[in-house]
Amino acid sequence: MFVFHKTLEDTMAITRSLFEPGQLPPLSRYDKLFDNLPLLPEEHNRTGRPAVARNAILRASVYRCIRRLPTLSDLVFELNNNPTMLEVVGLDALKPAPSVERFSSFLRDTPNAELQKIRKALVSLLLQEQVLSGRLIALDSCPIVMPVKENNLKTSVRNRFDKTQYPKADPQCRLGVLVHYPNPFQKKVRYFWGYRNHIITDTETELPMWEFTQPANVSEVKIAIPLLRACQEAFGLTMEAVMGDAEYDVESILAYIIDELKAEAIIPRRTGKNPDKGYTVKGDCIICTAGLPMHRKGKMRPKKTGILYCQYSCPLYYDKKVRYQYIVCPAVHPKFFEQKGCNVLIRLEPSVRTKIDYDTEKFKDLYNTRTSVERVFSRLLSIAMQNPTVKGLNAVSNHCTIAHITVLLVALTAHRSGQKDKIRFVKSFVPNFLHTLPKKGVL
Repeated sequence: MFVFHKTLEDTMAITRSLFEPGQLPPLSRYDKLFDNLPLLPEEHNRTGRPAVARNAILRASVYRCIRRLPTLSDLVFELNNNPTMLEVVGLDALKPAPSVERFSSFLRDTPNAELQKIRKALVSLLLQEQVLSGRLIALDSCPIVMPVKENNLKTSVRNRFDKTQYPKADPQCRLGVLVHYPNPFQKKVRYFWGYRNHIITDTETELPMWEFTQPANVSEVKIAIPLLRACQEAFGLTMEAVMGDAEYDVESILAYIIDELKAEAIIPRRTGKNPDKGYTVKGDCIICTAGLPMHRKGKMRPKKTGILYCQYSCPLYYDKKVRYQYIVCPAVHPKFFEQKGCNVLIRLEPSVRTKIDYDTEKFKDLYNTRTSVERVFSRLLSIAMQNPTVKGLNAVSNHCTIAHITVLLVALTAHRSGQKDKIRFVKSFVPNFLHTLPKKGVL
């Protein structure tokens, strides 16, 4: 049996060789990251189990995004196997990490408005420090497919995509549509149950400025104007151009961008087959498909569009002289039997699209910057934004907002630490930012 006696100096030498300063976990740099995170109001006088600090849960959720942990169970496992991180996020390193149910409860019960305040505060700081400008912005949305059996094509479900029968696992999600092109000019449509995260991005820095989560059946068209109005009112932006795909080619959206925001609308025209109008114009007369001059009913301005039209209707119903000459429509048009004949609206006001220079090089160059939205979503999806482990509109909204907070927090920390070229390093934040020593004189 051999006994080795080592002096204190030998022990310290071995310790120094095992733990070089450059190899130690960069806890102080995580502290710098969380120092830039605004605080949530803590709950007081709460009955029941001892409360866990909400800000600690939020920091742990941000840490989960940075570490790209797919589930809450993985986060709890990570924290229990790395007690030093428990201390960094504000928890007791000598106690086990909060349970999965604690994190789920935080996402489910926290009002989304509270997390939105933190996100807005981060955007305001980035605007003040001139990281963001908000001059050139883009609109888009991302589907959030929920883990319900109706979305799993391997399961046997009756009326899988019946929009009137909501999934029992998540009754708040709704039926949406995914359109993709596997081959050029080959369109494929897929249905899913879930939500959509609608965002506004700054195309110059490729950072999100505003976000909002709604059920998947809420159209992007309905969200666009409230999204733009909320962002402009919150930050007082001077928008020069608003980019979007052809989905946003709607008269009301274009008019709001051009007339209200005083910005350029960089939105292409919708492409598709032009349907047969069903009438021809000869001088001052509108001739229907049966070759009869249509009856002019007068001017109208529908509330839905706010556009002035002149309405023309079927002469067999509204013109007595023509009515007695024919028993039925000469063209046997189905609308003659199903309703009061054909109805035509002739626009009297010029379209707002006449104010858009579609064929200029400036329009094409600005529209090409819209692809920055796809890279923003790529970073958000890399931190599991598209794969929530919770259910319900509020919980999914909080899940998405925390992903946005993480992206903005990384950008603010990188800027303040003197590494402005790494404001978008979300996917590789740990190896490229935390392990890089800050510049001399920069904390």
